[in-house]
Amino acid sequence: MKGHNSKKSNNNWWKIGGAALVVVLLMVLAAAGIRSGGEKQPEEEPVLPLEEVIPEAEEDDGKEEVGNELPEEAKEEEEGQPEYIKALMEMGVPIPEKEVDFEDLQENVNSDIYAWVYIPGSEIDYPILQHPVDNRYYLNYNLDGSYGYPGCIYTERYNEKDFSDPLTVVYGHNMKNGTMFAGLHKYEDNEYFKENPYIYIYTPEKLFVYEIFVSHEYGSEHLLYQKDYTNEEQFNRYIEKIMGVRGMNCNRAEDVEVTGNSRILVLSTCMADKPDNRYLVQGVLLNEE
Repeated sequence: MKGHNSKKSNNNWWKIGGAALVVVLLMVLAAAGIRSGGEKQPEEEPVLPLEEVIPEAEEDDGKEEVGNELPEEAKEEEEGQPEYIKALMEMGVPIPEKEVDFEDLQENVNSDIYAWVYIPGSEIDYPILQHPVDNRYYLNYNLDGSYGYPGCIYTERYNEKDFSDPLTVVYGHNMKNGTMFAGLHKYEDNEYFKENPYIYIYTPEKLFVYEIFVSHEYGSEHLLYQKDYTNEEQFNRYIEKIMGVRGMNCNRAEDVEVTGNSRILVLSTCMADKPDNRYLVQGVLLNEE
């Protein structure tokens, strides 16, 4: 009987010792950061004292925080903008980061270059020329003086080169490869019309920004020949006529105001399937003096 009790007692000690060994082993594993599956446990974020999480507020010295100020270069750039550019920006009109070196263009490319037309979202990004004698010269001649297509983007001598006329018309070919004024036909699509509302005209003196109010098909009538749009009655008749244009290829911005005091820019190109007709995109000048 004693021997039997002694064996049972020994078994109990082995159980107790084994359990203690398991506890010790688990403590060692936990200290080493090892799960039972063998994966290392992620280290916990140290709990910082509250004063380190929220630094003690510094005394107000009356100065604005540096983080709330514009960088000096940006402030100088904004302050250096002409008033009409600031006014356009306040109206929500985006101003492209674009520069045109007219001195270089006139000296090294063509002396008849006097302006530049740019429409973001299109391939229309070209110099504008005006020949001093022949109104149709740049219909058939290129920047380098060679004859043939694509010609140039140009105006006629009916228009002043300072865009001061009530109606300025700029011409360009409708090229099959999508260059020159072929991009005007994109305005036949109403969504494109809405998403690309501005025409930018750069001159050596100023940037002119026009908001497009209509795009439409038009007949073969010359818009400027034997017209005097400085005559208020004639100009109002033109506006009424354009506002009355309707058709499948016509899109209109009803919220753009056009009056007898407006200055209008017309971009004109031909129509491949109707050689006697033109497609016009018209905008009203936003930065009136």
